[in-house]
Amino acid sequence: MTDEPGSSWRDRLFGGLKRTSDKLGENLTGLFTKAALDEQTLDEIEEALIVSDLGPAMAARVRDRLSEGRYNRELTEEYLREIIAEEIEKVLAPVARPLEIEAFPRPQVILVIGVNGSGKTTTIAKLANLFLEQDYGVMLAAGDTFRAAAIGQLKVWADRLGIPIVAGKEGGDAAGIVFDAVKQATATGIDVLIVDTAGRLQNKTELMDELSKIRRVLGRLNPAAPHDVVLVLDATTGQNALSQIEVFKEFAQVTGLVMTKLDGTARGGVLVAAAEKYRLPIHAIGVGEKIEDLRPFDPGDMARAIAGTAYAR
Repeated sequence: MTDEPGSSWRDRLFGGLKRTSDKLGENLTGLFTKAALDEQTLDEIEEALIVSDLGPAMAARVRDRLSEGRYNRELTEEYLREIIAEEIEKVLAPVARPLEIEAFPRPQVILVIGVNGSGKTTTIAKLANLFLEQDYGVMLAAGDTFRAAAIGQLKVWADRLGIPIVAGKEGGDAAGIVFDAVKQATATGIDVLIVDTAGRLQNKTELMDELSKIRRVLGRLNPAAPHDVVLVLDATTGQNALSQIEVFKEFAQVTGLVMTKLDGTARGGVLVAAAEKYRLPIHAIGVGEKIEDLRPFDPGDMARAIAGTAYAR
Protein backbone atom coordinates (compact mmCIF):
# COMPACT_ATOMS: atom_id res chain seq x y z
CA MET A 1 0.00 0.00 0.00
CA THR A 2 1.39 3.38 -1.01
CA ASP A 3 0.02 6.36 0.86
CA GLU A 4 -1.18 9.31 -1.16
CA PRO A 5 0.66 12.59 -0.55
CA GLY A 6 -0.53 14.15 2.69
CA SER A 7 -2.34 10.99 3.75
CA SER A 8 0.40 8.89 5.32
CA TRP A 9 -0.52 6.59 8.18
CA ARG A 10 1.02 9.13 10.54
CA ASP A 11 -1.18 11.90 9.12
CA ARG A 12 -4.27 9.71 9.43
CA LEU A 13 -3.32 8.75 12.99
CA PHE A 14 -3.00 12.36 14.15
CA GLY A 15 -6.10 13.40 12.21
CA GLY A 16 -8.10 10.44 13.49
CA LEU A 17 -7.28 11.20 17.12
CA LYS A 18 -7.99 14.93 16.86
CA ARG A 19 -11.33 14.59 18.65
CA THR A 20 -9.60 12.84 21.52
CA SER A 21 -6.84 15.45 21.82
CA ASP A 22 -9.38 18.28 21.46
CA LYS A 23 -11.47 16.81 24.29
CA LEU A 24 -8.36 16.64 26.45
CA GLY A 25 -7.67 20.28 25.67
CA GLU A 26 -11.22 21.29 26.59
CA ASN A 27 -10.96 19.44 29.90
CA LEU A 28 -7.68 21.20 30.67
CA THR A 29 -9.05 24.65 29.80
CA GLY A 30 -8.72 27.13 32.62
CA LEU A 31 -5.88 25.33 34.38
CA PHE A 32 -3.15 27.54 32.95
CA THR A 33 -4.11 30.86 34.52
CA LYS A 34 -2.04 30.48 37.68
CA ALA A 35 1.58 31.50 37.90
CA ALA A 36 2.72 28.16 39.31
CA LEU A 37 1.53 24.68 40.21
CA ASP A 38 -0.20 24.08 43.51
CA GLU A 39 -2.08 21.19 45.11
CA GLN A 40 -5.47 22.39 43.89
CA THR A 41 -4.25 22.65 40.30
CA LEU A 42 -2.81 19.13 40.50
CA ASP A 43 -6.20 17.87 41.71
CA GLU A 44 -7.90 19.59 38.78
CA ILE A 45 -5.41 18.19 36.26
CA GLU A 46 -5.88 14.69 37.65
CA GLU A 47 -9.66 15.00 37.35
CA ALA A 48 -9.37 16.38 33.80
CA LEU A 49 -7.30 13.37 32.72
CA ILE A 50 -9.78 10.92 34.26
CA VAL A 51 -12.77 12.49 32.49
CA SER A 52 -10.71 12.36 29.28
CA ASP A 53 -10.90 8.53 29.54
CA LEU A 54 -7.16 8.14 30.21
CA GLY A 55 -7.98 6.36 33.47
CA PRO A 56 -7.10 7.02 37.11
CA ALA A 57 -3.73 5.25 36.91
CA MET A 58 -2.50 7.49 34.07
CA ALA A 59 -3.91 10.56 35.83
CA ALA A 60 -1.95 9.62 38.96
CA ARG A 61 1.20 9.08 36.88
CA VAL A 62 0.98 12.58 35.40
CA ARG A 63 0.20 14.12 38.77
CA ASP A 64 3.23 12.42 40.35
CA ARG A 65 5.44 13.57 37.50
CA LEU A 66 4.25 17.17 37.81
CA SER A 67 4.70 17.23 41.57
CA GLU A 68 8.35 16.10 41.47
CA GLY A 69 9.79 19.31 42.88
CA ARG A 70 8.21 21.46 40.20
CA TYR A 71 5.77 23.52 42.23
CA ASN A 72 7.66 26.67 41.37
CA ARG A 73 7.54 26.01 37.65
CA GLU A 74 5.06 27.91 35.52
CA LEU A 75 2.43 25.59 34.09
CA THR A 76 1.82 25.94 30.37
CA GLU A 77 -0.44 23.85 28.16
CA GLU A 78 2.49 22.87 25.94
CA TYR A 79 4.52 21.68 28.93
CA LEU A 80 1.60 19.70 30.34
CA ARG A 81 0.79 18.04 27.02
CA GLU A 82 4.46 17.03 26.65
CA ILE A 83 4.40 15.41 30.09
CA ILE A 84 1.15 13.61 29.26
CA ALA A 85 2.62 12.35 25.97
CA GLU A 86 5.76 11.08 27.70
CA GLU A 87 3.79 9.20 30.34
CA ILE A 88 1.40 7.70 27.76
CA GLU A 89 4.36 6.49 25.70
CA LYS A 90 5.82 4.73 28.75
CA VAL A 91 2.57 2.77 29.12
CA LEU A 92 2.05 2.01 25.43
CA ALA A 93 5.63 1.04 24.53
CA PRO A 94 5.55 -2.41 26.22
CA VAL A 95 2.15 -3.37 24.73
CA ALA A 96 2.49 -2.08 21.14
CA ARG A 97 3.15 -5.46 19.53
CA PRO A 98 2.12 -6.26 15.93
CA LEU A 99 0.81 -9.75 15.22
CA GLU A 100 3.75 -11.81 14.04
CA ILE A 101 3.20 -14.89 11.87
CA GLU A 102 5.56 -17.40 13.41
CA ALA A 103 3.59 -20.65 13.75
CA PHE A 104 5.14 -23.86 12.52
CA PRO A 105 3.59 -25.90 11.19
CA ARG A 106 1.32 -23.50 9.37
CA PRO A 107 -1.31 -22.18 9.48
CA GLN A 108 -1.23 -19.69 12.34
CA VAL A 109 -4.79 -19.67 13.65
CA ILE A 110 -6.13 -16.34 14.90
CA LEU A 111 -9.49 -16.38 16.68
CA VAL A 112 -11.14 -12.97 16.52
CA ILE A 113 -13.69 -12.22 19.23
CA GLY A 114 -15.73 -9.18 20.26
CA VAL A 115 -19.28 -8.02 20.81
CA ASN A 116 -21.58 -7.49 17.84
CA GLY A 117 -21.17 -3.96 16.53
CA SER A 118 -17.53 -3.60 17.55
CA GLY A 119 -16.37 -3.73 13.93
CA LYS A 120 -15.18 -7.31 14.30
CA THR A 121 -15.95 -8.56 10.80
CA THR A 122 -14.49 -5.49 9.09
CA THR A 123 -11.43 -5.72 11.33
CA ILE A 124 -10.90 -9.30 10.16
CA ALA A 125 -10.84 -8.06 6.56
CA LYS A 126 -8.39 -5.29 7.46
CA LEU A 127 -6.12 -7.76 9.29
CA ALA A 128 -6.26 -10.05 6.25
CA ASN A 129 -5.23 -7.13 4.04
CA LEU A 130 -2.35 -6.33 6.40
CA PHE A 131 -1.06 -9.91 6.12
CA LEU A 132 -1.52 -9.94 2.34
CA GLU A 133 0.68 -6.85 2.15
CA GLN A 134 3.36 -8.91 3.90
CA ASP A 135 2.98 -11.64 1.26
CA TYR A 136 1.33 -14.18 3.54
CA GLY A 137 -1.31 -16.57 2.28
CA VAL A 138 -4.56 -15.83 4.14
CA MET A 139 -7.82 -17.73 4.59
CA LEU A 140 -10.98 -16.73 6.45
CA ALA A 141 -13.37 -18.94 8.43
CA ALA A 142 -16.92 -17.69 9.04
CA GLY A 143 -17.31 -19.05 12.56
CA ASP A 144 -19.99 -16.52 13.57
CA THR A 145 -22.83 -18.75 12.43
CA PHE A 146 -25.29 -16.98 14.71
CA ARG A 147 -25.78 -14.14 12.20
CA ALA A 148 -26.36 -14.67 8.49
CA ALA A 149 -25.24 -11.06 7.93
CA ALA A 150 -21.81 -11.83 9.42
CA ILE A 151 -21.36 -14.79 7.08
CA GLY A 152 -22.44 -12.75 4.06
CA GLN A 153 -20.25 -9.79 4.98
CA LEU A 154 -17.18 -11.99 5.42
CA LYS A 155 -17.81 -13.64 2.04
CA VAL A 156 -17.94 -10.22 0.39
CA TRP A 157 -14.64 -9.23 1.97
CA ALA A 158 -12.99 -12.52 0.97
CA ASP A 159 -14.12 -11.94 -2.61
CA ARG A 160 -12.80 -8.37 -2.63
CA LEU A 161 -9.45 -9.47 -1.24
CA GLY A 162 -9.24 -12.50 -3.50
CA ILE A 163 -8.72 -14.97 -0.65
CA PRO A 164 -10.43 -18.28 0.20
CA ILE A 165 -13.12 -18.57 2.83
CA VAL A 166 -14.75 -21.53 4.55
CA ALA A 167 -18.34 -20.83 5.54
CA GLY A 168 -21.54 -22.69 6.31
CA LYS A 169 -25.17 -21.86 6.90
CA GLU A 170 -26.68 -19.65 9.58
CA GLY A 171 -27.06 -21.71 12.74
CA GLY A 172 -24.44 -24.21 11.61
CA ASP A 173 -21.78 -25.80 13.76
CA ALA A 174 -19.00 -23.23 14.20
CA ALA A 175 -16.49 -25.81 15.40
CA GLY A 176 -17.15 -27.93 12.32
CA ILE A 177 -16.47 -24.96 10.06
CA VAL A 178 -13.22 -24.21 11.88
CA PHE A 179 -12.22 -27.88 11.59
CA ASP A 180 -12.79 -27.81 7.82
CA ALA A 181 -10.95 -24.51 7.49
CA VAL A 182 -7.84 -25.74 9.33
CA LYS A 183 -7.71 -28.91 7.24
CA GLN A 184 -8.08 -26.94 4.01
CA ALA A 185 -5.55 -24.29 5.09
CA THR A 186 -3.04 -26.99 6.03
CA ALA A 187 -3.53 -28.85 2.76
CA THR A 188 -3.12 -25.72 0.61
CA GLY A 189 -0.17 -24.17 2.45
CA ILE A 190 -2.00 -21.17 3.91
CA ASP A 191 0.06 -19.10 6.38
CA VAL A 192 -2.74 -17.41 8.34
CA LEU A 193 -6.26 -18.60 9.13
CA ILE A 194 -8.43 -15.85 10.63
CA VAL A 195 -11.56 -17.16 12.35
CA ASP A 196 -14.62 -15.02 13.02
CA THR A 197 -16.56 -16.02 16.14
CA ALA A 198 -19.97 -15.19 17.58
CA GLY A 199 -20.11 -11.93 19.50
CA ARG A 200 -23.18 -12.26 21.66
CA LEU A 201 -22.57 -11.64 25.35
CA GLN A 202 -26.22 -11.98 26.34
CA ASN A 203 -25.64 -15.66 27.03
CA LYS A 204 -22.07 -15.94 28.21
CA THR A 205 -22.36 -19.63 29.04
CA GLU A 206 -23.45 -20.50 25.51
CA LEU A 207 -20.67 -18.41 24.02
CA MET A 208 -18.09 -19.92 26.36
CA ASP A 209 -19.23 -23.42 25.43
CA GLU A 210 -18.93 -22.62 21.73
CA LEU A 211 -15.42 -21.19 22.09
CA SER A 212 -14.40 -24.18 24.21
CA LYS A 213 -15.65 -26.54 21.51
CA ILE A 214 -13.69 -24.63 18.86
CA ARG A 215 -10.58 -24.90 21.02
CA ARG A 216 -11.02 -28.66 21.44
CA VAL A 217 -11.41 -29.14 17.69
CA LEU A 218 -8.35 -27.01 17.00
CA GLY A 219 -6.36 -28.91 19.62
CA ARG A 220 -6.98 -32.19 17.82
CA LEU A 221 -5.57 -30.78 14.60
CA ASN A 222 -2.81 -28.60 16.05
CA PRO A 223 -2.12 -28.56 19.81
CA ALA A 224 -0.68 -25.02 19.55
CA ALA A 225 -3.87 -23.58 18.03
CA PRO A 226 -5.35 -21.07 18.42
CA HIS A 227 -2.09 -19.20 18.36
CA ASP A 228 -3.79 -15.85 19.02
CA VAL A 229 -7.15 -14.82 20.51
CA VAL A 230 -7.68 -11.21 19.49
CA LEU A 231 -10.39 -9.09 21.10
CA VAL A 232 -11.78 -6.28 18.94
CA LEU A 233 -12.88 -3.20 20.88
CA ASP A 234 -14.89 -0.21 19.71
CA ALA A 235 -13.30 3.00 21.01
CA THR A 236 -16.63 4.85 20.82
CA THR A 237 -17.89 2.79 23.79
CA GLY A 238 -15.33 4.49 26.06
CA GLN A 239 -15.01 2.91 29.49
CA ASN A 240 -17.38 0.10 28.47
CA ALA A 241 -14.47 -1.29 26.44
CA LEU A 242 -12.70 -2.02 29.73
CA SER A 243 -15.62 -4.08 31.02
CA GLN A 244 -15.59 -6.05 27.75
CA ILE A 245 -11.92 -6.88 28.28
CA GLU A 246 -12.79 -8.04 31.80
CA VAL A 247 -15.56 -10.35 30.58
CA PHE A 248 -13.72 -11.83 27.60
CA LYS A 249 -10.52 -12.33 29.59
CA GLU A 250 -12.55 -14.42 31.99
CA PHE A 251 -13.63 -17.07 29.52
CA ALA A 252 -11.89 -16.53 26.16
CA GLN A 253 -8.18 -16.47 27.15
CA VAL A 254 -7.58 -13.21 25.26
CA THR A 255 -3.99 -12.81 24.07
CA GLY A 256 -4.19 -9.37 22.44
CA LEU A 257 -6.35 -6.40 21.49
CA VAL A 258 -7.30 -4.40 18.42
CA MET A 259 -9.11 -1.09 18.94
CA THR A 260 -11.29 0.27 16.15
CA LYS A 261 -13.14 3.52 15.36
CA LEU A 262 -10.64 5.79 17.12
CA ASP A 263 -11.41 8.46 14.52
CA GLY A 264 -15.13 8.44 15.39
CA THR A 265 -14.85 9.40 19.05
CA ALA A 266 -13.38 11.80 21.58
CA ARG A 267 -12.88 8.85 23.93
CA GLY A 268 -9.72 7.41 22.40
CA GLY A 269 -7.94 7.81 25.73
CA VAL A 270 -9.53 4.52 26.74
CA LEU A 271 -6.76 2.78 24.76
CA VAL A 272 -4.31 4.10 27.34
CA ALA A 273 -6.53 3.04 30.24
CA ALA A 274 -6.77 -0.46 28.75
CA ALA A 275 -3.00 -0.70 28.30
CA GLU A 276 -2.37 0.50 31.86
CA LYS A 277 -4.89 -1.81 33.49
CA TYR A 278 -4.56 -5.06 31.53
CA ARG A 279 -1.07 -4.98 29.95
CA LEU A 280 -2.32 -7.04 27.01
CA PRO A 281 -0.55 -6.62 23.67
CA ILE A 282 -2.28 -4.08 21.44
CA HIS A 283 -1.70 -5.38 17.94
CA ALA A 284 -3.28 -2.66 15.81
CA ILE A 285 -5.63 0.30 15.81
CA GLY A 286 -8.24 1.55 13.35
CA VAL A 287 -8.60 5.21 12.41
CA GLY A 288 -10.74 5.10 9.28
CA GLU A 289 -13.07 3.14 7.03
CA LYS A 290 -10.63 2.22 4.28
CA ILE A 291 -9.12 -1.26 4.12
CA GLU A 292 -5.65 0.16 4.86
CA ASP A 293 -6.82 2.15 7.90
CA LEU A 294 -5.91 -0.55 10.41
CA ARG A 295 -2.24 -0.60 11.34
CA PRO A 296 0.22 -1.39 14.11
CA PHE A 297 1.19 1.85 15.83
CA ASP A 298 4.30 3.60 17.01
CA PRO A 299 3.95 4.27 20.78
CA GLY A 300 5.58 7.70 20.52
CA ASP A 301 3.36 8.86 17.67
CA MET A 302 0.29 7.39 19.35
CA ALA A 303 1.08 9.15 22.62
CA ARG A 304 1.59 12.48 20.86
CA ALA A 305 -1.59 12.09 18.82
CA ILE A 306 -3.64 11.50 22.00
CA ALA A 307 -1.93 14.30 23.94
CA GLY A 308 -2.21 16.68 21.00
CA THR A 309 1.47 17.54 20.67
CA ALA A 310 3.47 17.95 17.48
CA TYR A 311 5.14 15.10 15.58
CA ALA A 312 8.26 13.83 17.26
CA ARG A 313 11.34 14.83 15.29
